[in-house]
Amino acid sequence: MALRRLQMTHRLYRTVDIGQISHLFGSSRSYSNVIVNDPKCWSISSCLYKGDNVLAWNAKKINCQSISSSLYKGPNAPLWTSGSKKTLHSTLAAELSIFVSVTRKVTTQAKAPPQARQMGSFKVSMSSPGIIYEPYGPREPISFWKRWFTRSGWRRTKEDVILELKNAYAIAKLRKSGYSKQKIYKESLVLYKEINTLMADGDKTSLRKAVTDKMYSALKNEIKQRESTWSKVYWELVEPVVKIRTLRARLIGVDRNDLSKVFAQLTLEFLTKQKFEAYDSKGAAVAGDKNKEVLVRDIWVFEKSLFHPGAYWRLCGRISL
Repeated sequence: MALRRLQMTHRLYRTVDIGQISHLFGSSRSYSNVIVNDPKCWSISSCLYKGDNVLAWNAKKINCQSISSSLYKGPNAPLWTSGSKKTLHSTLAAELSIFVSVTRKVTTQAKAPPQARQMGSFKVSMSSPGIIYEPYGPREPISFWKRWFTRSGWRRTKEDVILELKNAYAIAKLRKSGYSKQKIYKESLVLYKEINTLMADGDKTSLRKAVTDKMYSALKNEIKQRESTWSKVYWELVEPVVKIRTLRARLIGVDRNDLSKVFAQLTLEFLTKQKFEAYDSKGAAVAGDKNKEVLVRDIWVFEKSLFHPGAYWRLCGRISL
């Protein structure tokens, strides 16, 4: 009787032991499958796999590769038999080795997109900053006593000095590159006349070469709105012009490591006499008079790259006061 009770107790203990371990094994297997199937957890593989050391922890006690090969042999093979005596540590280690091998395949097969792989050799080529840096605005007049005997006047004087220093530095940079005041005024006047003529003719193709991309969009919309009202426009510049003067000069850097990569922006005021007349679809004059001269004041901002070979001045903005 005692021998039978001892045998029954031993069998019951083995059944409970195997059932508990099998339950734990199944839970760990489902956990590993969840991790593998969840893309959010793929980054864990970088912590577990480091070169040839598959496991960062417990690698000295357990040979996971041999255990996994003995436990997992194809999808239809049993994971273990009732007669085998495996411990919980070896079971978890085997499942972890399977998980790591799967995640290793995922990480080696997943490659970065071509755009990301080419970022190292990607070079930015900027044709225009797309903004008017510190747009010109008339300064409010200030009296002599307020300028020199009040704190607000001192602050205003400091701001005026800084603005003038920026102008002087930009103009000195242009002179160093071979430009003079007369040369800039001559080129800007030619560009001023060309752009106004192209606007009057509605020549969008040629206009695109004389202005920046942002300015082209604005002028194209103006031409579209005008054509919806007037069928044809006559425009003429009466030469010589009354006056051209520089209101502001600025430099815009695009590379902190290379101070030579800058754009120059010149804000010029044109005081000219012009003739204008607009016609409807029947050819009748509906606005303006081409026999009368009109005094027009325009403030335009011209831009030029000082580091692109073959760069030329273009219109990048207009300022209305």
